[in-house]
Amino acid sequence: MSLEEIINEDLKKAMLARDHEKLNALRAVKAAILLLKTEKNAGEITPEIEMKLLQRLVKQRKESAEIYKTQNREDLYAEEIAQMKVLEAYLPAQLSHEEIEKTVKQIMEEHEVSSIKDMGKLMGLTTKALAGKADNKVISEIVRSLLA
Repeated sequence: MSLEEIINEDLKKAMLARDHEKLNALRAVKAAILLLKTEKNAGEITPEIEMKLLQRLVKQRKESAEIYKTQNREDLYAEEIAQMKVLEAYLPAQLSHEEIEKTVKQIMEEHEVSSIKDMGKLMGLTTKALAGKADNKVISEIVRSLLA
């Protein structure tokens, strides 16, 4: 089943259960998928594209929540966090800091990367290897610390 089919099924279940938080989050995903489909030169939506879309939506929710928290808008903060948790359920499990570090070290050994000059190369290889499993910001921090 594609992400769109899964979202549609869960959308129906959320409507029947009258779960408004989940309903709002799923509607946002469905709208994003529809926008993606109607873009020029959209082509076929692959699972990788779906994964990136979900990650982008989760990141947007996280950033919005941080802004609401700094502005003392607890009601909006709670709503964004709830939607973020619903969306994260559709993503694969995120790797721990130690697992990411282990993978980065392994890639460094395989490709003989040792200086900060090769950071771009290492980031490219690592983000491909950990696509959907780790946040690029965390990967970047680990890569910097290992190359420093």
